[in-house]
Amino acid sequence: MLHIYRQITGLKRVRPIVVAQKRENALQFPVDKIDMVKKPRTHFLRRFWYRQVRDAPWQISRAEAAAIMRILNQERAKLLHIYFGHIAVHLLPIIRAWARPSVVSFHGADVMVDLEKPAYRAATLEMLAAARLILVRSESLRRGIVDLGGDEKKIRIHRAGIPMEQFPFRARTWPSDDRWKFLQAGRLIEKKGLRTSLLAFAEFAKQFPESMFTIAGEGPSLRDLQPLTQELKIDNRVSFTGFVSQIELRDLFYESHIFLHPSETGTDGNQEGVPNSMLEAMATGLPVFATRHGGIPEAIEHEVSGVLVAERDDRALATELIAYARATEKLSILASNGAEAVAQNFEQQAQIRKLEDYYFEAIG
Repeated sequence: MLHIYRQITGLKRVRPIVVAQKRENALQFPVDKIDMVKKPRTHFLRRFWYRQVRDAPWQISRAEAAAIMRILNQERAKLLHIYFGHIAVHLLPIIRAWARPSVVSFHGADVMVDLEKPAYRAATLEMLAAARLILVRSESLRRGIVDLGGDEKKIRIHRAGIPMEQFPFRARTWPSDDRWKFLQAGRLIEKKGLRTSLLAFAEFAKQFPESMFTIAGEGPSLRDLQPLTQELKIDNRVSFTGFVSQIELRDLFYESHIFLHPSETGTDGNQEGVPNSMLEAMATGLPVFATRHGGIPEAIEHEVSGVLVAERDDRALATELIAYARATEKLSILASNGAEAVAQNFEQQAQIRKLEDYYFEAIG
């Protein structure tokens, strides 16, 4: 994931040792050295046994654990950082066996999913107790870990880092001919609130019929979203681009007038931390209309650096969009305040320094 790649390659006071099961897009994401520990041929059977027979989170095999331990020992690693809490549960055999400290970071979806199952909850609590520090991307995630039973003294907030130099602020010229351009970017999954976006845009388009809405990304919700645009009679105004590169996404930011991100809690408990695409959009000067969900209110102050409505409230979202489209001077204020908020609270180098400080705290 891009935000993880930025963290790893941005470290200056420590030397990262990267361990992974597979490598993709090596030209886009160059790393000097990656130690590969491939899945064993029996991995599918192990997952089936744990999940279907035991109804418990699967654990890595002895051979995988031994291979990772050899790498850690050969490299004289001082600390193990495991990205995503649910991955750390699978790596419990290593956390138990390794004498040095482990740090686990949570990003959103990895906090509440499957925790209604006793075995998953017990394994997660064991992992939280074994880790030296727990890093979370937002205050809302911190509360989720505490409510689950995690030790509050171990938890540190570590924000996503945005390289501001890659997303320079650019003041927008607002359309005088009703040709508003909306943008939403991310995985096409339930928690992104895309149904709410389409319903709100359909109402907006009744007032501004020349408006366009671009949805960048791919995912399983596409099969439901495309028929919905036809039902709402906006299929000629909505474009699904599929996956776009970081450069293409940045161009879309600058071509657009409004960014939508009405996130919602999924039926499986999946929720956001602070969405990266939203922060990047704000950095470029693109006004964001989102929801009071997860860590979003920690990045956006309502009617100061963006606009927030309740989850799944497409009517409120449409009302706000129409009101701001008719008062563009307020949109300009949102845009500049949003970019300033990202620069102050999410600048990449500051967040990397904070991560390194947490490493030293855990080691010390």
